[in-house]
Amino acid sequence: MVFLYAGIGLVILLLAGDALVKGAVNLSLRIGIPALIVSLTIVAFGTSAPELLISIQAALRDAPGIALGNVVGSNTANILIVLGIPALITVMHTSGHDTRKSYVVMIVSTLFFIALAFRGVFDAWAGVALLVALALVLGDSVRDALRHRRDAKNAIDEEEPEGADPDMPWWKIALFIVLGLIGLPLGADLLVDSATEIAQMFGVSDTVIGLTLVALGTSLPELATTVMAAIRRQADVALGNVIGSNLFNLLAIIGVASLISPMPVDPAFLRFDLWVMLAASLLLIPFVFLKQDLGRVWGAILSTLYVTYVVWVLI
Repeated sequence: MVFLYAGIGLVILLLAGDALVKGAVNLSLRIGIPALIVSLTIVAFGTSAPELLISIQAALRDAPGIALGNVVGSNTANILIVLGIPALITVMHTSGHDTRKSYVVMIVSTLFFIALAFRGVFDAWAGVALLVALALVLGDSVRDALRHRRDAKNAIDEEEPEGADPDMPWWKIALFIVLGLIGLPLGADLLVDSATEIAQMFGVSDTVIGLTLVALGTSLPELATTVMAAIRRQADVALGNVIGSNLFNLLAIIGVASLISPMPVDPAFLRFDLWVMLAASLLLIPFVFLKQDLGRVWGAILSTLYVTYVVWVLI
């Protein structure tokens, strides 16, 4: 039965991911905001909901290993597998989209997170610092959105995102977004619960579950959303979703969880996992700054690196 529940959770994730992409892209079209900015906010926050729920539960249950492992493992999975698998399906033309600013913010946030981790504990002070950083990032995104709306008024012919429907009514856009935001955490929760039960049947520890199974499970909304975005050839949504989700994971999720309960940092995170997360983030440099497309060769490389990482953690 547990395998059936896992399959149902995966189906819900795929359908919800498709709905959220449709709603977000059409929302950006209707209000004059780039799909990239929408993906950095609505889509990213929606797909990060499972990580937030898992980390809050872990903090309440005094299980910091699962909370921190969930975020660190999810950020690594977001880049290596969430971008890797869609690239195996179809080439994502990331060269045509400017994500330099949001990417730099993600790298700075990652370094800030690592610096706080070396304090040995994510306490209330660290939580406040992370949430303040999140507020600054969101404020900057809002300013960019407003500036783009002003500039768009003078544009004669703006290219519409592929697959967008300019005549889609507001109620339908809202329905797609709501279904996506509800379905993603629901499907992920069902899948993670089932996968965790399967793992415990084989005697896997909670720490390993946090870094691998739970992290991968809570990254499945990002994977579902990114696969659908790639199939629809909306690379701005795909790459923006990953960058936004990683930002939200680091700043919001651990920020909130730290306010609930102090979370000691396992020395193993400081020695290995945090640096793997940073290294994975730096792998995006060719696609952000060198205008390379994310093709099948890179998809295979990223996916292989993730499988290698999981095997290393399990061993």
